[in-house]
Amino acid sequence: MFPPDQPLRFQPLFRSYIWGGNRLSKSLGKKLPDDGIWAESWEIVDHREGESVVDSGPFEGWTLRKLIQHFPIEILGENTPNERFPLLLKYLDCQRVLSVQVHPNDAYGAQMPQPDRGKTEAWYVIEAEPDSVLYAGLKPGVGRSDLENAIASGKTEECLHVLRPQVGDCVFIPAGTVHALGAGLVVAEIQQASDCTFRLYDWNRVDKDGQPRPLHVQQALQVIDFESGPVHFAPRTSTPTPNECLLVACDKFRLMESRSTQPTKLPTNDFAIVTIPRGVAQIQTETSTMNLSRGDSILIPAACSTANMQLGEDSIALIATPPYSEWSFGN
Repeated sequence: MFPPDQPLRFQPLFRSYIWGGNRLSKSLGKKLPDDGIWAESWEIVDHREGESVVDSGPFEGWTLRKLIQHFPIEILGENTPNERFPLLLKYLDCQRVLSVQVHPNDAYGAQMPQPDRGKTEAWYVIEAEPDSVLYAGLKPGVGRSDLENAIASGKTEECLHVLRPQVGDCVFIPAGTVHALGAGLVVAEIQQASDCTFRLYDWNRVDKDGQPRPLHVQQALQVIDFESGPVHFAPRTSTPTPNECLLVACDKFRLMESRSTQPTKLPTNDFAIVTIPRGVAQIQTETSTMNLSRGDSILIPAACSTANMQLGEDSIALIATPPYSEWSFGN
């Protein structure tokens, strides 16, 4: 079998939660299963909780795990350890406010009974109802004892820093940051490939049997970064190319946004994830042309020597790369 040197399209994996709706279908064109309340679409993932499966082409039916096992350098590049794919891309439809939670860092995750990566993530707002909010970090001056007292008295929300998002806003959530997505939001999320979450507060909700969902307060208190304080919207860092910017640059990934209708040369030598939260795009390589619509996502393997993107009018592309990738717009 020849190595994968073309963009790979995967079947989305849907996750059902009580806080989902149908906007994954209406807004992003996802073909949802007939039954269930579908809140998450995992677009690209290589984790024990879910495996992306190639949708079409010569590797149709292969999992991303199998591809990396057979072609580690061709998929990941020479700079990424030949382990599981390090990032996870998902879309979320939040019809209800999510639980207040926090994710551990890599060191804590590695010591858990079922070891996992830590979880640093970033949200990109695709839709926001007028009164939507999200919670990112603790208010200034809130320490551990303040939070513990608030939890004990059922007033956790009084400690949370509130943001009022608009479409196109990006929020960076490092591991150790208390956070929650509010109702009325559709977001794209790029994160470490981890499913490690500690639930701190669930808004005093109960299930159909009158029972609250389990909380993980002590674990959460151990991993919260009480020095980080409130989180604000990520600044847009200009690049040499108009209508293209860097949203997040951290030690886990880089996230960039393009609104340019000019041809864009996409990364090579390292892998890249491309997703289209609005509009349409066309990806051209030396041997193929791939058309993407709103909600479509692809993985560009490191072995893909040439990949150029053309966005349609009023379209947006998000591009995620490894943190060490030397690619940037205009190169």
